[in-house]
Amino acid sequence: MVKVIIPAYNEEASIPLVIADIPKVVEEIIVVSNNSTDNTEINALNAGATVLVENKKGYGYACLKGMEYIASLDETQKPDIIVFLDGDYSDYPEELTKIITPIIEDDIDFVIGARDKNLREEGSMTGPQIFGNWLATSLMKLFFGSTFTDLGPFRAIKYDKLLALEMEDKTYGWTVEMQLKALKRKYSYKEIPVNYRNRIGVSKVSGTVKGAIFAGVKILSWIFKYSFK
Repeated sequence: MVKVIIPAYNEEASIPLVIADIPKVVEEIIVVSNNSTDNTEINALNAGATVLVENKKGYGYACLKGMEYIASLDETQKPDIIVFLDGDYSDYPEELTKIITPIIEDDIDFVIGARDKNLREEGSMTGPQIFGNWLATSLMKLFFGSTFTDLGPFRAIKYDKLLALEMEDKTYGWTVEMQLKALKRKYSYKEIPVNYRNRIGVSKVSGTVKGAIFAGVKILSWIFKYSFK
């Protein structure tokens, strides 16, 4: 069973498109409205998603809310695989089948959708994003021998393996925390090249100087914390 968690903050225009493009193999789509003030919640509900509300602002807060909901379900409703996906339509949700295939067919624990430069639409990633990804993955390679090339938000992981990570970051460090903890626990992992396009609307992270700086600091702090732990 596959469930999808989509953190969303003011994504009323994009969220129905994201939900519509998710393959039917997914059992449940969980949209976590992260203190949205527009029609994100009603649009997601109308598109067929389970909608949760997390008023504490932060990407990690939203993801943790989705995990909390899944943990409350009956055992028969708990998934084998969790997929995380952004709500801005920058990812191609139909590529979800590519992301989960290594888990299903090869028993891989964790899969990242890597935003390959040859598959990225021009302008879809900002200069600071590209540099930040390079720096973070280079440091992970240096300290852990990692082969990660991206901190892409489009990712899939076995549910039991996700729980074992004991995720805790509440904001921008969520993605790198997951990758670092997976490395520390010696999880098998794989990157799958995925397409990436310009998002609908304005980014709440890379679209602002404050957001980009804060994200960079959070990511680097997680890397150095785990490098010397």
